[in-house]
Amino acid sequence: MSKAKGKRVLMLLENHFPQDVRVRQEAYKLIEHGYEVSVIGQYLTGDEPFTEVINGVKVYRLPLINLFTKGKSSKYKLVKKLYRALAFAAWILEYLYFTIACFWMSVYVWVKDGFDVIHHHNPPNTLWTIAAFYKIFGKKYIFDQHDLSPQLFLSKFKLKRGGLLYWMLLLEEKICLYLADMIIATNESYKRNDLENKFVKPESVFVVRNGPNLDKLKLGEPSPELLAKNKKILAYLGVMGPQDGVDYMIRALKELKDTLGRDDFYCVIIGHGDSVKNLNKYKDGLGLDGFVEFKGYLPYKEWIPFLSATDVCLEPNPSSPFNDLSTCVKVLEYMALKKSIVSFDLHETRFSAGEASLYAKPNEELDFAKKIEILMDDPALRKEMGEVGYKRITDDLAWVHVSKNLIAAYSWLFDKK
Repeated sequence: MSKAKGKRVLMLLENHFPQDVRVRQEAYKLIEHGYEVSVIGQYLTGDEPFTEVINGVKVYRLPLINLFTKGKSSKYKLVKKLYRALAFAAWILEYLYFTIACFWMSVYVWVKDGFDVIHHHNPPNTLWTIAAFYKIFGKKYIFDQHDLSPQLFLSKFKLKRGGLLYWMLLLEEKICLYLADMIIATNESYKRNDLENKFVKPESVFVVRNGPNLDKLKLGEPSPELLAKNKKILAYLGVMGPQDGVDYMIRALKELKDTLGRDDFYCVIIGHGDSVKNLNKYKDGLGLDGFVEFKGYLPYKEWIPFLSATDVCLEPNPSSPFNDLSTCVKVLEYMALKKSIVSFDLHETRFSAGEASLYAKPNEELDFAKKIEILMDDPALRKEMGEVGYKRITDDLAWVHVSKNLIAAYSWLFDKK
């Protein structure tokens, strides 16, 4: 397909490309439809090239900086408050660094390749400053809202609504929505949140859900390592930050072992994030050594054997201002792999998973453990739930379906006067 004349897109991403699944799928879909796409992202390992072309996408990378380990905690209140203050400061400085570096890189790309659209993947929302500069020169601005930053802030630090940083984040979000020529929301809850802003026109908001690519996400040979354990295999796949609820899951597994008396399970936890180190220590302190294993970050080809050997997949996101409105990609990936799921009963999780999940009362670890036990003991139910989830994906939620809204959104943006 020939390139769409004048339709050149620059994506801004404080993450690694192509590791970020949503951004990768959006970029590749736009390439398929004749757009020219460049991405400014970050190095993952440091040994990648500064710039390269991946499946037609021009990638430019900035150094990753991590000023403080965000997941640190302590039993002492004063130390805990100090860690929180350091984490606040680190996030602000890291976002400031990325915003400034991203701006200068965008100037380089503008001179070298040119672009017509700034496609901002949040967080951080501070990248609106870059979009504002280029709007002076007639560039269009797309705000692709991966996260609700004010709610994410409250959930990460377990805070109540209010405070200077919260109101700053809320203002920043309003500025992004005000400046955007088009807004992409990941689900209907995000769209409703955006439409509460009086500056947002309903016709400018498009829902583009995260959806698994069934051409690539497929079961493989089960891990011999896990099969040899001769236990029911549980798995968690995803990022592990303070808001992701892996601590709830670990406490639920303790309930499964100690309160329900089960010793016939083994849980693999795959992924990275600010909280991994502390969570690993936490599970040992709860007597789960030998029952729970952290595998760290693994590329697709290395984690698929573990998921292929899994009996029950876990989604422990607790109820919070952020999680109550958000869709978790891992749920859709579990469904694409025909796995039964246990999760807390949150609105968007239930919308996505339907009958593919058993739902525990929000934030109640013992109930979560009881739901795991039900599936451990009922292979027929596991199979039925897996098939139901897979059908939901193939019929409605696979990327081949939901990505149509992305192309419709871009067509609207370029066609509107």
